[in-house]
Amino acid sequence: MSDIRHEESGEAVSLAPRAPVAVPRVLALANQKGGVGKTTTAINLGTALAAIGETVLIIDLDPQGNASTGLGIERRDRRISTYDVMCGEASLRQAALPTAVPRLHIAPSTMDLSGLELELATARDRAYRLRDAVRRLNMDSSHYRNESFDFTYVLIDCPPSLNLITVNAMAAANAILVPLQCEFFALEGLSQLLKTVEQVRQTLNPGLSIHGVVLTMFDARNNLSNQVVEDVRQFMGEKVYETIIPRNVRVSEAPSYGKPVLLYDLKCVGSQAYLRLASEIIQRERNLRAAATV
Repeated sequence: MSDIRHEESGEAVSLAPRAPVAVPRVLALANQKGGVGKTTTAINLGTALAAIGETVLIIDLDPQGNASTGLGIERRDRRISTYDVMCGEASLRQAALPTAVPRLHIAPSTMDLSGLELELATARDRAYRLRDAVRRLNMDSSHYRNESFDFTYVLIDCPPSLNLITVNAMAAANAILVPLQCEFFALEGLSQLLKTVEQVRQTLNPGLSIHGVVLTMFDARNNLSNQVVEDVRQFMGEKVYETIIPRNVRVSEAPSYGKPVLLYDLKCVGSQAYLRLASEIIQRERNLRAAATV
């Protein structure tokens, strides 16, 4: 394809068509309840995906910033955060920081996010800020820290509430991954979340689906945990992953060292469970891609 000259600069401008921009697969980890394992699952699923060759970005949308801390990002290093991205003052590429895990990056959060809903209250595109940022994610890949690469997966760690930030995550996502603690009110909270997902599907994101439900903090010695597993499987059927994440001290310790549990103690039962979960999610992804091409 020949070039033409720019009228003002005289520089050659190629007329060759641009290669299509790669679109990452976007999974939002959501549950309006706190302490159910959203952040731990995001960190360790991201680590497992990176370990098999995917290039992963975790978007920390929780003002508490636990995913950022859990991946060793100091607060003083969060100069550009997801707050800046949501306000339109920075791109996700600018916010993304490398972690100790090769091919795993994180867009960190700060407490500024807690006031975002009020700031965007009158903005017409307030529900689509994150979607638009994700769509631009791979467009400037050649200008990121002198490296050129495309992200293949984006994992969104949502806050423990069903607010505008979570709605942004759902509007940007291909699918929702629901961590669910094995506790008495698990199904009640799940029903509320499913209603919100359906509302977002009808009004903002018709392609949104439930990727799966992962049961966390399972204690085999507790009859209640076993009953919750049975009830959730009966309610959600095949949407519930076979892998169950057990209660494990090493999983709880790892964030204080700024590491995924897969790096902190690969052989512990928690790490092994997250590896099985990652394998199961990856297999579902393959099945979904295969079904889409039929």
